[in-house]
Amino acid sequence: MFISIVGIAGLYLLMNLSVVSVVPWQVAQNSEFIVSTFVETLYGAGAARLATVLVLLVAFSSLFAVLLGYSRVPYAAAVDGQFFGIFAKLHPTRKFPYMSLLFLGGLGFIFSLLFRLGDVIMAILAMRIVVQFVGQAIGLLLLHRRRAAVEFPFRMPLYPLPVILAIGIWLFIFFSTGFTFMLSGLTVIGLGIITFLISSGVRKQWPFSE
Repeated sequence: MFISIVGIAGLYLLMNLSVVSVVPWQVAQNSEFIVSTFVETLYGAGAARLATVLVLLVAFSSLFAVLLGYSRVPYAAAVDGQFFGIFAKLHPTRKFPYMSLLFLGGLGFIFSLLFRLGDVIMAILAMRIVVQFVGQAIGLLLLHRRRAAVEFPFRMPLYPLPVILAIGIWLFIFFSTGFTFMLSGLTVIGLGIITFLISSGVRKQWPFSE
């Protein structure tokens, strides 16, 4: 993980150096379309328009792949009996979870109309930090405490220092998002917990199982 962070940071630094070596930093820092500005400076307006189209195409492809991937999460939960059954429906001929896909796509469309993209990304980041990144790290510590070390198929040098360091870094990023985004992320998590408790109570499952 840390090797990946260093590698990505290095690539990001090289990318920025390549940009400011062509576009003055005074212009670059205020540009909302830095890639287009970079290409336009080198090759002209026609090439800049093509670069803009390619960036939009890559962004759309990324969102399309993410949407297809995340539609499997409500589907899998529904199939397992842990979510609303309607999300377990598959397309009659193509066999993909179309109800989950339509719901997430529609929800994303509504969010795109009501909120700025940057704000949505920051709110999602704040939520994922608590649920996924910090939650997984704490889960690893608890799992390691409950199970013998010989049961783990991997080894972590200097354990648990890397885990604690990762938790500290992610919490720093979480607090740096600001109070509004922290609150929005925690609110979504809280609503999820309430929904889970209601569903578990109705079906008499954990933590309400007898």
